[in-house]
Amino acid sequence: MQRRTMLLTPMLASLCSSLFPPLAAPALAQSWPSRPIRIFVPFGLGGSADVAARALQEPLGAVLGQPVIVENRPGAGAVIGTDAVAKAAPDGHTLLLMSNTHTANETLLPSRPYQLMRDLMPVAAVNIARHVLAVHPSVPAATVPELIALLRANPGRYDYASSGPGTPYHIAGEVFLAQAGVVAQHIPFRGSNEARTALVSGQVPIMFDAIPTMREQIIGGRVRGLATTGPARNALMPELPAVAETLPGYEASIWLGVMAPTGTPAAITERLNAEINGFLRRPETVAAQARAGAEPLPMTIAEFDAYLRADIVRQAEYIRMARITPT
Repeated sequence: MQRRTMLLTPMLASLCSSLFPPLAAPALAQSWPSRPIRIFVPFGLGGSADVAARALQEPLGAVLGQPVIVENRPGAGAVIGTDAVAKAAPDGHTLLLMSNTHTANETLLPSRPYQLMRDLMPVAAVNIARHVLAVHPSVPAATVPELIALLRANPGRYDYASSGPGTPYHIAGEVFLAQAGVVAQHIPFRGSNEARTALVSGQVPIMFDAIPTMREQIIGGRVRGLATTGPARNALMPELPAVAETLPGYEASIWLGVMAPTGTPAAITERLNAEINGFLRRPETVAAQARAGAEPLPMTIAEFDAYLRADIVRQAEYIRMARITPT
């Protein structure tokens, strides 16, 4: 099977294969798809959305009988890649791997060239994962209360990194600062890999990031983990407290889903929804997701639609709380 590929590190390839076990091949051939399916990822290589899309590549290709090609189209806070899908033919051959960056952008970026729920339609939710708050070892804080005290004593002196404006990691940082009543400067990067590299090198001292990827840096002593962002301690890093133990009610996560251009036939979106949900419900998939700090989110199309609309409202409230100015 011919397909466009990008070089992946062995660790990323291993993560992909462990997160998503293969799907079974379909029993009957269908007229759709008639050519390769493209999944656009509007984020950089190596982030949570990219890992999920590449994990879906071979399983969906096997079950649908056509190659699945992942195309990274980062830029403009996920707008570039998303707009490409919104303008694509609604024939089931172009999909979007999206996250709650998109629901936040509905408030943050009023001038974007598309509207999420007008120009795209839900296909399937994929998973949800919490973050870890990490600092460079040079930061004189070993706990969340110590970090808050440090930021309060030095308003605006410290920076924090994110994978870009409006991303879940950016929102997590701003809500943290708002609830703690402290100030730090946001330094956006073009993807999680660049932001993580800046943290490890000491260029930027603070970051919220995905637990599975940052966990390796914490174990290696290259950064210091302070807390995770779920409502309770995370099973993947139970030694770390939850931020909510210091800031009651604090919660931050990244969830992923698949959307298609509006007008894509219901038979196609329902088939995709059924295939994705089928392997999300497998016990081995649930176990693999837990090892990666995530939970599968199998939903019907109607449930995912309601989830998206509710999250647009939720993200708007987070943005208001954090006093982030729409651009």
